[in-house]
Amino acid sequence: MRNNLDRTAHHFDVALTGEPVFGWRLRSISAPAVGADGDRWLRVVSQEPEWASGEHWTGTADADAVTGLRKPQVIDIYEWSDGRRQRAELMTHLSGERCSPTDALRDQVELPAQWWTDLRSAVATLASTPTERVNADQEKVTRRVRERFGDVDTTVTQWSTVHGDLHWANLLRPRFGLVDWELWGVGPAGLDEATLYCYSLLVPSVAERVHAEFAEALDTPSGRVAQLYVLARLFRRIDGDEYPDLFGPLTNHANGLLGG
Repeated sequence: MRNNLDRTAHHFDVALTGEPVFGWRLRSISAPAVGADGDRWLRVVSQEPEWASGEHWTGTADADAVTGLRKPQVIDIYEWSDGRRQRAELMTHLSGERCSPTDALRDQVELPAQWWTDLRSAVATLASTPTERVNADQEKVTRRVRERFGDVDTTVTQWSTVHGDLHWANLLRPRFGLVDWELWGVGPAGLDEATLYCYSLLVPSVAERVHAEFAEALDTPSGRVAQLYVLARLFRRIDGDEYPDLFGPLTNHANGLLGG
């Protein structure tokens, strides 16, 4: 992956300026860079050929259609094959640092009031952005939720455009920014709010703040289904030996939603 990053830096004629950040299961690598036109962000994703297509493959570039919130824009794309499919994306660079080095928040994070205002505005702006991309449909929501929780009501009555991966490692501070747009598309209304809430449960004060900011989305029938869907996804990750410390808080939250 480091060789991929070096190759694409040469292709785009930019110089890497910081340590790389690795994505989930090392399938991507990213780093800050600088070129003739200023600061940039360089990302390379690597995939088996049979999976290197579809909406997730083009999601970051497709997200250039999303406006009205602070996010990267893709400037150029370079693809090649070496047994695997490789896709490099040169993007604008957002200043700031990630709110957390991991998806799940594990330490208290101090965020200015304007950050929370910008977060709410970004979620609302995205929700009203039209797209034909799909993050999750009714069949997927029902299947995942019932695999984990049995025969519960999974009817989604409200749909909206969602980021699909709104966790703390994809949020920047002190100025708000939202990165990693592979998965965006239409999903259950409240999905992004539910995702952020579930990834906050290890820091109860922050989880309480997230709930307070988004109670209107979370405390609805669709918001409840969205939370169950997020919980089912995270339990699948825990089954794969990720986030073991989230198991207890997620279980308690699931029991509360299910009346257990």
